[in-house]
Amino acid sequence: MAKKPAAAKKAGDANTYRITEGTLGVDSSMSNSQILAILATKSALSATTAQLYLASGDDLHVSDLLHEMKKAGQEVNDGKLARAEQMLVSQAIVLDAMFNNLAQRAIKAEYMKNLETYMRLSLRAQAQARATIEALAVIKNPPPYIKQANIAQGHQQVNNHMYATASEHTGAGEIQSAPNKLLEAGNERLDIGAAAAAGGADKAMATLEAIDRAKD
Repeated sequence: MAKKPAAAKKAGDANTYRITEGTLGVDSSMSNSQILAILATKSALSATTAQLYLASGDDLHVSDLLHEMKKAGQEVNDGKLARAEQMLVSQAIVLDAMFNNLAQRAIKAEYMKNLETYMRLSLRAQAQARATIEALAVIKNPPPYIKQANIAQGHQQVNNHMYATASEHTGAGEIQSAPNKLLEAGNERLDIGAAAAAGGADKAMATLEAIDRAKD
């Protein structure tokens, strides 16, 4: 039986980045160091990492992977999240498969140590699957965004308590604020200059000695 002709390999090294003018802001006047700096800061080198994990060998060129990753990023920039949603769904299915595989290994384990290891890993995969589904739900139904107005610069304290100042609350037809009420005891105003008497709740508590401010 005659052998089938081998498929022609794509020209060039599969691990070499082939970048055209203008791609990712690359210019022909740049040095190799400048080009690599652009690739690194724009996450283009993630294509090499993905290629290694895919274990596809020379069948998948890193430049083709970079092109598709750039296209996927542009789709997100344009508000098209279909590819990201499909990715999350696929990952959730894989994580669920990992959970079931590890859970079945746990129940078949002969030793308690192995059972605990498999069970812990299976529950971790289950938690990651749940987190992936939650991320997908946020993409499909994003929470409302409420912007808080910046009233003024500097540190501020917002007091949400409203004191009664209307005449119907005072009963006397005059405006009286709640903080002033707290400073009154038996209709007598607080005398800041006088020494405070010992409290009735604790007779052993002595009054504070007057501060000699001339020493300050």
